[in-house]
Amino acid sequence: MSYDFLFKFIVIGDPGVGKSSILLRYTEDKFVSDYETTIGVEIGSRTINIDKKKIKIQIWDTAGQDSFRSITRSYYRGAAGALLVYDIARASSFDSIKDWLKTAQEEVKNLEIILVGNKSDLDHRRQIAVEQGEDFAKKQELSFIETSAKENKNIQEVFDKISRRILEKIKNGEIDPSNESSGVKKGQTSTGVTFGDDFEKKKQGGCC
Repeated sequence: MSYDFLFKFIVIGDPGVGKSSILLRYTEDKFVSDYETTIGVEIGSRTINIDKKKIKIQIWDTAGQDSFRSITRSYYRGAAGALLVYDIARASSFDSIKDWLKTAQEEVKNLEIILVGNKSDLDHRRQIAVEQGEDFAKKQELSFIETSAKENKNIQEVFDKISRRILEKIKNGEIDPSNESSGVKKGQTSTGVTFGDDFEKKKQGGCC
């Protein structure tokens, strides 16, 4: 299938926060309550249309256990975006996001990150208020959203939101798709990929 761009995303966070469930819901529209623990990495993909561009999203779901940290760090490289996931019903998973964020930012420069408070269906067991997620995201200059893979709430919106931000970066010249480490690859389509005169000027270093 042809596409304009391929974006590589990573999904990071503590074990059990629902990273694999988010991947499965988004790529296959399924939910499995007793999902097996990820060992190393699992990869899924889906092609969507954002702002008249066909985007193939390649999602790398990484293992959250400490024993796999040294292995999964290598998968961060070459990513354009990251979903930093915690469980709203488990405070310890929220406490860990600082470390996950630090690692991601050390491994990848200019990484677009969205903070995801998953399992919003467990609101009756909530330990992390919406405002806590919003405040952390604001301080770290991240996007933020709460989701439920079980109820399919805001899963589509997560990927749409981060994809739009990356498209903006491409348009503004902050991301160069020809750079292999950018996490973005230019695809082959019959119509080609254009963002108009402004994009071409920025890419060439020209001014108005």
